Amino acid sequence: MTLTARSVAGAGWASAAALLLAACAPALDWRDVRPEGSNMTLLMPCKPTAQQRQLPLAGAAVRLSLHACSADGQTWGVAHADVEDPARVVAALAELRTSAAANVAAGAVEPLPLQVPGATPQPGSERVRLDGRLPNGRPVQVQVAVFAQGTRVFQVTALGDRLPAEAAETFFGSIRFAP
Repeated sequence: MTLTARSVAGAGWASAAALLLAACAPALDWRDVRPEGSNMTLLMPCKPTAQQRQLPLAGAAVRLSLHACSADGQTWGVAHADVEDPARVVAALAELRTSAAANVAAGAVEPLPLQVPGATPQPGSERVRLDGRLPNGRPVQVQVAVFAQGTRVFQVTALGDRLPAEAAETFFGSIRFAP
């Protein structure tokens, strides 16, 4: 095979095009997700895996469902449980937010706007930004939203060593309940 200026230029163009296409490939592959057992939908940037466990929340054992995935150095998740008693919803929301902050030894808490179409208005429904540390000592940025629909409480979380604002807004801004 002989190399000519045309074949070298063509190969260079093809290489440049391949690099450009690779650079344009999104690290976050957004998809609609409806966590099983809820009528909530949201966009997640990766395919979540699901797990369930029993744990105490607001004074009673509940079955917590968790859907989570990792992409581009961040972890994205939604957890939900039915606390069954309307009188336990506010306490459950407080516990979810407090445990999220404690899990990363968070310092300052910065409130962020939260609007979830179809959610039940509750004291304690909120979205916050936390800066903390993982158990291994690495710094971590976290955003957490806690809210309810009826007696079902939700905790939506994004965390990573860096958390791009645009991705966080896409994630939290997509949360909604079916009418």
